[in-house]
Formats: sequence, structure tokens, C-alpha cells
Amino acid sequence: MLYDLSQKLGNLLQQKGLRLTTAESCTGGYIAQMITAVPNSSEWFERGFVTYSNEAKIEMLGVSEDTLVEYGAVSIEVVAEMALGALKHSHADISVAVSGIAGPSGGTKDKPVGTVCFAIAGGGKAIQTYTQYFSGNRQTVRKACVEFALTQLYKL
Repeated sequence: MLYDLSQKLGNLLQQKGLRLTTAESCTGGYIAQMITAVPNSSEWFERGFVTYSNEAKIEMLGVSEDTLVEYGAVSIEVVAEMALGALKHSHADISVAVSGIAGPSGGTKDKPVGTVCFAIAGGGKAIQTYTQYFSGNRQTVRKACVEFALTQLYKL
């Protein structure tokens, strides 16, 4: 299923002449892994950033320390900055960013385990942000993140 989604996304991006970049936190490169499983993905996938720590988000993507302090790493504000930073620090036309709490620990009352924020930037459209709540164990949540990200990219 994820492979098929990646392949469909790749075909669409190739038809439109667009290149993709990823900025991942809780998925740890899982989105990029599924994309690069597709043969010839180098024709439409430019690069991926795995920015698990706040320092990496700041240093590699230019996320504002103030934004991280005010909203936390799992917020639409941070993923929006991640998505824009990924575009700025790559040669891609479109980006997807993800940050969340995959569990089993790390959740709070306001942001329980399974809370994941996404942003898609570029492609000539306004930035799109989403907050999703997934259930299950760590692997289930991470897989759901990848499926959601690939599906939203394809729809846009």
C-alpha cells in the first residue's frame, strides 16, 4: 500500500515536473524510505531531512527557537517552518514536514501519544497544515503518518 502510494505520487510529480523534499521528525526518514523504494525516484525526490532534535530543526531547517519554545516541536507552527525550511535548503519544489508523538511515552494531556502535525509547502499553493490523532503502538502510528503524508501530497 505505501509503495503503491509512493509510486503514484512519483508518477504525478514527474508528470508535473516537480521535485519533492521531506522534513521528518517522529517518522525518522520513513517517508523518504518509502519514496526511495520506488525505482528512479531520484528523478522526483530531491532530498530528505531527518531532524529529530530541536537543535536539528533549528540548524538544518531554520526553525525559530522562539517558535519551538512557544508552541513545542509538535505543532502546526513548527511543521510549517520545517516545510518552508526544507524548501529553502533544497532544490525541491514541494515539501512535506512531520513532527509528532509516536509513543509509547512522551504524550501529555494536551498532546497525547499519537498526536502528529503535518505541513505541505510549495507547488504554487498556500501552505497546508494538519493535525492528526493516530492510535496504536509506535510502529502503527509511524506507518499511519507515512500513509497520511503520501496521501495528502498526492491529493494536493
